[in-house]
Amino acid sequence: MSLFSAMVVAISSFADWRRSRRRDINAVGFMPWTAITLLGVLASVISAALALKGF
Repeated sequence: MSLFSAMVVAISSFADWRRSRRRDINAVGFMPWTAITLLGVLASVISAALALKGF
């Protein structure tokens, strides 16, 4: 689970970086990449902590 959420973080970070560097400023998307990144980091940290604890 931790690896999957880390992969989600990597993909959403890349997508947010691409969105911030778009050529047409009016071509906005509908995906909240920043929120997806933050939730992915939270899920990754929690699942990694639970895995280390041995839950």
